[in-house]
Amino acid sequence: MATSSAQLASDRPVTSSPSVPPLPPQVLDRLLARVTTVGDRDPIEVTAPFTEEVLGSVPSCTAEDVAEAVRRARSAQRAWARTPVRTRAEVLRRYHDLVLERQEEALDLIQLEAGKVRAHAFEEVADAAIVAAYYARTGPGHLAPRRREGALPGLTRTRELRHPKGVVGFIAPWNYPLSMAITDVLPALLAGNGAVLKPAQTTPFTALWAVDMAYEAGLPEGLLQVVTGRGSVLGTPMIDAVDFITFTGSTEVGRSVGEQAGRRLIGCSLELGGKNAMLVLDDADVDDAVQGAVAGCFASAGQLCISIERLFVAEAIADEFTARFVAAVEDLVLSASLAYGGELGSLASRSQLETVEQHVDDARAKGATILTGGRRRLDVGPLFYAPTVLADVTEDMRLFADETFGPVVTISRFTDVDDAVERANDSPYGLNASVWTGDTRRGREVAARLEVGTVNVNEAYAAAWASVDAPMGGFKDSGLGRRHGREGITKYTEVQTVAVQRFVPVSRIPGLSQDRNARTLTAALKLMHAIPGLRRA
Repeated sequence: MATSSAQLASDRPVTSSPSVPPLPPQVLDRLLARVTTVGDRDPIEVTAPFTEEVLGSVPSCTAEDVAEAVRRARSAQRAWARTPVRTRAEVLRRYHDLVLERQEEALDLIQLEAGKVRAHAFEEVADAAIVAAYYARTGPGHLAPRRREGALPGLTRTRELRHPKGVVGFIAPWNYPLSMAITDVLPALLAGNGAVLKPAQTTPFTALWAVDMAYEAGLPEGLLQVVTGRGSVLGTPMIDAVDFITFTGSTEVGRSVGEQAGRRLIGCSLELGGKNAMLVLDDADVDDAVQGAVAGCFASAGQLCISIERLFVAEAIADEFTARFVAAVEDLVLSASLAYGGELGSLASRSQLETVEQHVDDARAKGATILTGGRRRLDVGPLFYAPTVLADVTEDMRLFADETFGPVVTISRFTDVDDAVERANDSPYGLNASVWTGDTRRGREVAARLEVGTVNVNEAYAAAWASVDAPMGGFKDSGLGRRHGREGITKYTEVQTVAVQRFVPVSRIPGLSQDRNARTLTAALKLMHAIPGLRRA
């Protein structure tokens, strides 16, 4: 296609809104009160992607502010760690209720800061509520002391205890400003830690709202601190001061975070990039797979770590699937409205728009076929980009292997499932994948062969993401550690073993020679191996 990527297009449905107003002063004052500073700081303007108008400003915090935030959190954490875990869990229960009751405030903020349509913003509200409820219900059990097998049955009583790390640092991304700001923080707080949060500088107000709700839910004052500003300024002093660091963002920055944490010998949890694949097998329901692909490729305008950027479709149904998929993509409603109804929102920043354009223009110049899209949608807003589907993508194109992080997906065909699995795995990333088939047993078998942390069968991403009792994270260059499930809270603890020995010592029975002691222990070891139940006695 010969059209320029900057050219207007008006062939898709559009809903839009008038100019976005700045945040009311009373809202700004309430949220800004949650930022930790020890002096006057230069302001950082926050703009709305829908219009690029200024919403407000936050302080450009410094290393001095980080040190003070950690000090305050550490001071409050001592009493919090002594608070019974079930009392701590009540804060999360109330948080769940508040987020749902006050969701209209959150939805407006998410849309204004991140440029999402309202339905995608609601996914963040639902996620925050689901995670809060899950850990309120299961967290005390995950943290409870556990009896372990002792060295000598009946004589050694051994227990595993969980202690909080101390103060945990969180560096959150811009693409999911509510979910990624608070859903990792909640289990860390429940585990007895204090926390310092650095939200993305482009989406701080949603994170500040999330923190404000935590205090309204009963969190002790000072326990959760917020510093706002640039990661390049605040990241190093935060890692140097906290006892554990959680980072969500690019693989490049994640490597740096991991290196800094390693030098201090503190733990880290890193959720990084992805180049996620969807495999549509020859027995898939085409209509269902098309709907799933649209949802998986274009949620939050493709600015989702677990969204789909590569489609592999079985040759037997490829023509039908492609035709229906392109038609469905062209029917998407682009929207800059704060009301429900839109299906595709804006890119979050001009730099992200430029990245998307560069990837698509590079592919076009090297021979890729643009099946639909491939241009800006300035008629909707300054940072909108048409949902784009490409075919004939080759290895020399940037978007073949690099994460695009926008409303762009490539489509390829396969005749052999083994080949499709191999091509899906041919990536340095391993975050999420999707398999579509009419045979769920077959789907599970293919899923197990994919080198990724989560796989959804007959879903794009939501099934695994919302199954919060199961761990979520990446293989390979997609990160370290897991969120959700037991691992999502125990990573914020130090594990301690306490073994109480009774009657006789383990090493040597009193009154026996070394030789006789060794023979006696040998007989005991053989007996314990022959009768495994003895170990649990």
